[in-house]
Amino acid sequence: MKKLLRHMSPLAPDDSGACGVLYEMGGITVICDAGGCAGNVCGFDEPRWHEKKSALFSAGLRDMDAILGRDDMLIDKLAKICRQIDAPFTAIVGTPVPAIIATDYHALQKAAERKTGLPCITMETDGTKLYDFGESLAYERLFRRFAAEKLPVIPGSLGIIGATPLNTGFTNADPVIRSLGTQEYAKITCFGLDSGLDAVSRASEYAEIMVISPSGLKAAQYLHETFGTPFSVGYPCLPEAVLRKTESLSGKRVLIVHQQFAANTLRQTLKHCDTDCATWFLLDRSFAEPGDFRITDEEMLAEAAPHYDVIIADRVLHRIVPHYSGLWIDFPHDAVSGSAERGTL
Repeated sequence: MKKLLRHMSPLAPDDSGACGVLYEMGGITVICDAGGCAGNVCGFDEPRWHEKKSALFSAGLRDMDAILGRDDMLIDKLAKICRQIDAPFTAIVGTPVPAIIATDYHALQKAAERKTGLPCITMETDGTKLYDFGESLAYERLFRRFAAEKLPVIPGSLGIIGATPLNTGFTNADPVIRSLGTQEYAKITCFGLDSGLDAVSRASEYAEIMVISPSGLKAAQYLHETFGTPFSVGYPCLPEAVLRKTESLSGKRVLIVHQQFAANTLRQTLKHCDTDCATWFLLDRSFAEPGDFRITDEEMLAEAAPHYDVIIADRVLHRIVPHYSGLWIDFPHDAVSGSAERGTL
C-alpha cells in the first residue's frame, strides 16, 4: 500500500501515452479493452479529442471474450474498420485486460497484418506504468517501422520528438515552434503534433532532432544510429508565467518537479539557486545531477519538501504537503493534473 495515492488523482498511464503519440498519425488505433480504458483516454488524458479527429476505437471486449482470449473477434472487428476507413497502418494498444490473460502481441500483429493487408504495430502497455513509458514505446515502434529510408538532408531542418499534450499541455505545434522563433530553422516539425505518419517516414531528412521529453530518447537514438542524425535534449517552451515568478529567485534552495527535460531546462535559468529536479516519470541518469531523484510515492515528496525554500511543481501536488511553509510556484503538468492552464496558487 506504500504507493497508494491518498491526496492526488492517478497519474496518466502508459496506454494513454501510447495513444497520445498515435493520435495524429493517421492510423487506426484499437485500445484492447472493454471500454473503460478508452473512456479514460478520451475523457481525461487526450485534450485533442474535442479539437481533432482520430480513428481511435475500443475493442469492446466482453467478459468471456477477455477470459477466453478471443483474438479472432478483435481481428475481425479491426478488418471491418479497415474496410470503412482508409488508413496507412493499424495499432493495437494494450491495457490490463490483455496483460492478465497474457496476450501474444507478436501473434496478434501478424494476424492483423494478414487480415487487413496493412502494417500493424502493437504496444504491450498494461495500464500499470506511467504515460511516458507508453510514449517511449510508441515513438520507438513508429520510427523503427516507418523511418527506414535514407533521404537527402534538408539544411536547417529540425524534428522535435516528445511534443505531446501530456508533456507540454499544447494541442497544436504553434507554441513550440514560436518558442524557437529566434533561431534560424528552415523547417520545424513536431512529430505527432500537427504532423502525421509522412513526417515520421521522412525523419532521415531532418538535419537535427530535439528531444523535449525522456520518452523520445529511444526513437532519437534509433535515428542517430541508423541515419547519423544528431540529437539534443531540451524544453524550449517553458511557460512565461513560471519564468516571471522565478526570475527574482536568488540564494534559495529550490525543488522543481516535472518531466525531466522540462525541469532541467528551468533549472538552467535559476543560476543563483541551489536547485534539484525530481519527477514521477522517467529519469535518465545521464541527464541528471547528483541531487536529482525520482518520486515513487507521496511520502517521498512529503519528506523532501521541508528541505526546500521553493517548490516549483503542479499545484495538485500541493495537496500532499498542505502545511508546506515555503514558496510554491505552479508549474502545470497535464499528466499529473489533466490541466495545463490554471490560475496561480
